[in-house]
Amino acid sequence: MTGTRALVRLILRRDRVILPIWVLLLAIMPVTQISAIGGLYSTDAELQSFAASMRATPAFFALYGPLLDWHVAALGVWRAGFVPVILGLAGLLTVIRHTRAEEESGRRELLGSTVLGRHAPLAAALIVVASANVIAGLIVAGSLAGTYPVAGALAAGLDYALVGIAFAAIGAVAAQLTESASGARVIGISALGLAFLLRMAGDTTDASWLSWLSPIAWGQKLRPFAGEEWWPLALFAAFIAVTCYAAYALAARRDIAAGLLPPRLGPAQAAPGLAGPLALAWRLHRGLLLAWCAGFAVFGAVIGSAADAASSALRQNAQIMEMLNRLGGGTDPADLFIAALISIFGIAVSGYAIQAALRLRTEESLARAEPLLATAVSRVGWAAGHMLFAVLGPAAVLAVTGLAVGLSYGAASGDMAAHLPATLGAALAQLPAVWIFSGLALALFGLLPRLVAAAWAVLALFLLFGQVGALLELPQVLLDLSPFSHLPTLPGGEVSATPLAAMTAIAAALAIAGLYGFRRRDVG
Repeated sequence: MTGTRALVRLILRRDRVILPIWVLLLAIMPVTQISAIGGLYSTDAELQSFAASMRATPAFFALYGPLLDWHVAALGVWRAGFVPVILGLAGLLTVIRHTRAEEESGRRELLGSTVLGRHAPLAAALIVVASANVIAGLIVAGSLAGTYPVAGALAAGLDYALVGIAFAAIGAVAAQLTESASGARVIGISALGLAFLLRMAGDTTDASWLSWLSPIAWGQKLRPFAGEEWWPLALFAAFIAVTCYAAYALAARRDIAAGLLPPRLGPAQAAPGLAGPLALAWRLHRGLLLAWCAGFAVFGAVIGSAADAASSALRQNAQIMEMLNRLGGGTDPADLFIAALISIFGIAVSGYAIQAALRLRTEESLARAEPLLATAVSRVGWAAGHMLFAVLGPAAVLAVTGLAVGLSYGAASGDMAAHLPATLGAALAQLPAVWIFSGLALALFGLLPRLVAAAWAVLALFLLFGQVGALLELPQVLLDLSPFSHLPTLPGGEVSATPLAAMTAIAAALAIAGLYGFRRRDVG
């Protein structure tokens, strides 16, 4: 463990911008949700009616987990039930970034030539991520304890902290399995997706035992503000201890920069169709793109199959209809339900757009861009190959999502011809806003490469605006900063081409500025 303290300081130095942002933004989500719900429903009868309508809608169970109590604190924590999943994602990606990605770039070997223990990088990454999750949990608990019962606030904080630490430990194991950081990310994100699906299947079907296989469900079983139970802490303690021990044991069995899973070697001669920067970009992006398409196809199918049942439940609750109507759109409850969820999908796909665009920065940081650019490949040609996936990749993911929603909703309602084109159009209408983030990431890469993480900060800020901005009655000028506030609410709403064209033009201008900046700056 020699050198762990110095590596902790190094990680904190490198993540001094992005780490506080995701910790603070995610930690305040329960408070904002509680404030928003408390502002809409002031009496016990209104809160009970709201909770009853939520319990009658399987799709909300699927997204947020079971609703255990109707009091405002329990409702707010439940409504923020997706945040621990995001904390888990951030945790496992951070661990992989500071372990496997460092080995892939060769910096780990350079550090190893100094006085540094073999397990120091893994220990430092886990210490930083675990501390960040503990701070997030303390913020949650501290912000709620002043107004609501301390036991419930403590359970909510433990939920946040322990889910994040559990998936950080999974990220530590994934980092030992493959030679590449992208392979480790695929394994870690797949584990997170599997855990979410197990929790969702356990909450929405008769096979409730499935939820016991998911750390996400263990946090909910602490029952914040709903008769707290503390024994799930033992599950977390055992899982985190075993997983961390497995990560250290696996790390001791491999060479530095090697993975336990054998790399898949390609043929000695590449096919003619693989020549050129576009073919290389396809090879680098296809795994991530296919994973996003598959994941969103599953979520889309779940949402579409629940839309018909949700429509019946929503028709019986005037308050929920009023809340959904504030978001705009038509009067059909199913359309309002689908429109609200597709807008969330649009924000999520923006994350993929940023990730695809910043692949350029990753290739540059790993010193793989410079040898390519020393050949006849031009800077613009190389960057354009990756840019194509930052532009068309989100379109593919959203198209798959819209088709999955339309097929399952059409099959459930018996009107495929009407619902499939409507949901496909609703999903694709998110594209101009998503492309803003592709353009922003490309502009930062070309003009300010050291600040590319700012693209994630902007997305997190707009996510906060979209989730609670209207309910908290934030100034309209602040809400208008988010491109998602200018999108039509589809299906069922009216479409104006002007904001869509304006956002597309802004995204194109940002991308062109990025290419221009990349042509003029030094590489590396």
